[in-house]
Amino acid sequence: MYSILRTSTHRAAPSLRLFSTTHTMAQKFRSEKDTFGDLQVPADVYWGAQTQRSLLNFDIGGPSERLPPPLIKALGVLKKAAAEVNVTYGLDPKIGQAISQAADEVISGKLVDHFPLVVFQTGSGTQSNMNTNEVISNRAIELLGGELGSKKPVHPNDHVNMSQSSNDSFPTAMHIAAVTELREQLIPALTELRDAFAAKQKAFENIIKIGRTHLQDATPLTLGQEFSGYVQQLTNGIARIHDVLPRLSLLAQGGTAVGTFEALATHDALVEAHGALNTVAISLMKIANDIRYLASGPRCGLGELSLPENEPGSSIMPGKVNPTQCEALTMVAAQVMGNNTGVSVAGSMGQFQLNVFKPMIIKNVLQSIRLLADGK
Repeated sequence: MYSILRTSTHRAAPSLRLFSTTHTMAQKFRSEKDTFGDLQVPADVYWGAQTQRSLLNFDIGGPSERLPPPLIKALGVLKKAAAEVNVTYGLDPKIGQAISQAADEVISGKLVDHFPLVVFQTGSGTQSNMNTNEVISNRAIELLGGELGSKKPVHPNDHVNMSQSSNDSFPTAMHIAAVTELREQLIPALTELRDAFAAKQKAFENIIKIGRTHLQDATPLTLGQEFSGYVQQLTNGIARIHDVLPRLSLLAQGGTAVGTFEALATHDALVEAHGALNTVAISLMKIANDIRYLASGPRCGLGELSLPENEPGSSIMPGKVNPTQCEALTMVAAQVMGNNTGVSVAGSMGQFQLNVFKPMIIKNVLQSIRLLADGK
């Protein structure tokens, strides 16, 4: 039997304070206004009336369905960039600097608790764009010594959203988030996994074993040759992800309501990108299943590989150890395949000049990236 070792790195998940749409007697509120009128908003939050109205209108799924932190970070990146450009076109530099400083706090994750909206909202992501505008506006007002909710001296629409529409801002943030997570999380993780398999390929190059086709004995090969197939699958998967990055790097910003047409009306680049993720998931499903079947036994199975003993495998059979990490990876792969169906359907929902499944698309894409990166 031949041993397969696995190393892993862990990322700390951001902590979230959970806001409820129901209020306690001791909770304090302030009054905020939008075009529909006045609304009571919790006094200790940076969001405003439009975010609060969305919380009331779309109480679907609870905190687990919130838009993911990488998208919130990308919205912060976008708002900071817009403020810097707008200063060169006449925005008061003092206001621009306050917006940039508040946006930096969004980017850092410091204000993540102030983004409570879920995926299931307007399909353009308008409420989340306004959530970002309101949070940055109120934090900038606070930095300048003003009163939360006053919209003075920093207005969420006139200043934070200056020269923008939700229709171009949200898809721009979608692409920023996807490219960032692919480059910083998934590609390094898959490269590490590919290199680990390449090392095993080398270590196993002189070990002869039986090949199997149709689950029946076939001609011999080396265990290293068997592992070379896994190395090539992962190499191809990494290449496919790199191939989609140029199209994901094209941004909708500047189109406002209906401009730059394809970038607002469709999300073919994200559908294509998730197709690459789906292919990686299919590869990982095959690899993980091969490994756990080859490790079956130890006495009455194939027993060709020995897997690390990470944890007890049974509550009734002492000493039994199961291929738990292979099983976890196959569940990750299955989830990504399911997400691919959701992204495919959502990508087809671009009626005329606007796709209206944007939040669902980016939630699935970012979840798949995270699961594949963590699951490696």
